[in-house]
Amino acid sequence: MPEVVAAKPREGKFNKNAARRVRAAGRIPGVLYGPGHQPVAVELDPKQISRILYSEMGHNTIFDVEVQGEPATKAMIVDWQREPLKDKLIHIDLKRIALDKQLRVKVRVKLVGIPVGVKTEGGILDQVMREVEIECLPADIPSHIDADVAELALHQVLRVSDLPQSEKIKYLNAPDATVAHVISIREEVVAAPAEGAATAEAGAAAGGAATPAEPEVAKKGKTGEAEAAGKKSEAKK
Repeated sequence: MPEVVAAKPREGKFNKNAARRVRAAGRIPGVLYGPGHQPVAVELDPKQISRILYSEMGHNTIFDVEVQGEPATKAMIVDWQREPLKDKLIHIDLKRIALDKQLRVKVRVKLVGIPVGVKTEGGILDQVMREVEIECLPADIPSHIDADVAELALHQVLRVSDLPQSEKIKYLNAPDATVAHVISIREEVVAAPAEGAATAEAGAAAGGAATPAEPEVAKKGKTGEAEAAGKKSEAKK
């Protein structure tokens, strides 16, 4: 059975002070909106919302939302905000959905297997795209998409067009967009010492061993002291 989220109409509606009072009471202010309905300011249980966000389906979870005085409706979380320092939920947006209409959602990409380029060629697997955008019916939203990378050799690329295809979902990202590839860091490791050596050689050519430049802050400090000394001298005159 789908989870039932109880949403209480919020007093003060979209007033910021009312939202602060809701947070002070340990609840989350939010908005429920959707086609054919006026947006409704609501307050919700933070534990219940967190449980949905951290579930297997995450923000793509379809659930029933009940607002006092209204019949239950299908909904999903489309946006949320957290307080940066304490990482607490401070606002949530819920959208009414129809089970017979296509939705656009983002789904996590899960890489499966160890690439040949990592096993035998000393490469590193780099996941460029962690989510893909798809279009499908609400009931067909996958919790994630498995991408097999076992056959990827060094410098080979897995693209959106290489992901598992299905009649139920449509990928909205560019087909040639890179999802993951196997890269080598040997060039980067070699380049770093070479750059350092070039800097040292340039310093030696300029007149001996390279020495770190004096920080600009220190220079400004000295200039300030000199100006202060000059002003004191003028004052004595």
